[in-house]
Amino acid sequence: MTPEQLLAAPSTALPTLRGAVAGLPSYVPGRRSAGADIAALASNESHYEPLPAATVAVAEAARRMNRYPDMAAVELRERLARHLGVSLEEVAVGPGSVGVLQQIITGLCDAGDEVVFAWRSFEAYPILVELAGARPVRIPLDHLEGHDLDAMAAAVTDCTKVILLCTPNNPTGVPISHERIEAFLQSVRSDVLVVIDEAYVEYADAGSGPDSLALYRQYPNVCILRTFSKAYGLAGLRVGYAVAVPAIAEGLRRTALPFSVSALAQKAAIASLDAGEEMAARASAVREERARMAAELEAQGWKLQPSQGNFLWIRADEVLLATLVEAFNGAGIMVRAYQGDGVRITVADAASNDRVLRLLAAHAA
Repeated sequence: MTPEQLLAAPSTALPTLRGAVAGLPSYVPGRRSAGADIAALASNESHYEPLPAATVAVAEAARRMNRYPDMAAVELRERLARHLGVSLEEVAVGPGSVGVLQQIITGLCDAGDEVVFAWRSFEAYPILVELAGARPVRIPLDHLEGHDLDAMAAAVTDCTKVILLCTPNNPTGVPISHERIEAFLQSVRSDVLVVIDEAYVEYADAGSGPDSLALYRQYPNVCILRTFSKAYGLAGLRVGYAVAVPAIAEGLRRTALPFSVSALAQKAAIASLDAGEEMAARASAVREERARMAAELEAQGWKLQPSQGNFLWIRADEVLLATLVEAFNGAGIMVRAYQGDGVRITVADAASNDRVLRLLAAHAA
């Protein structure tokens, strides 16, 4: 082939991913149930069906799904503002709290900026940070499976833009008290956004965690992050929200993927808020089952930290973890294993929970 022919030949090179994307770990979702006899306890979903009012709202909205949803989600944001006692301008919504978190990181972080969070915590944290080109700063949990706030404060540098506080923490269930977060906020620069991620707040015992709205009103660099995926039972519709000062909230709305929260999700979320008492009763029943399971497991000899989520956490080394996972799989119970750390078990209906208790009784120390 002549030089002229070489120059004219089409290139065989293919497009390549950004280095940050090519090196990303994949998010590992909880395994799905494959049969009626399988206890699906790997994902922190509500085991209840959606609230009846939400089901009705979705059916009505489905008749108009040929139309785009309200991109600004004004009706939902107005309802959330009344629910929380804030203004419309302080609320931003997105496809689940993880979607809103991506809006937060995209809106605040440039390449090389740092995001500080506890580890182990929500698995999506480092993925979203690295996707934005920022640097994740993982701070190990303390000996009680909770946030080491002193170490997190010490890790803040001039490059820190965002700090993530997950309370109750996923997957350990340990909350952060109001007093500890307030002391932490007093030690952090006011230009660092502190996100209080409360995906499981509805399952927490009163007073176990922070009064995040009070902290937000006192510290303008606080952002509250919540979701309808857990206690409200709308995991399949993807809708979450943030509360932040108007300038930050407006930035989150700008970074959102257009029309990312469907009309069905918006209507279901409003109906679910209106059925708050029914949701609270369901969350109370989960708390009762969680306490029952924890008490029995401790009686069996398992050492647990008090969980405030809709799940329990068992710390396990590689040997014990492999044993438990094999036993759960053999018994048709799907749980979430975290290599090198432990296993998370979602609290579900009493019958499924009893299956867990029977299995763990056979493996107690």
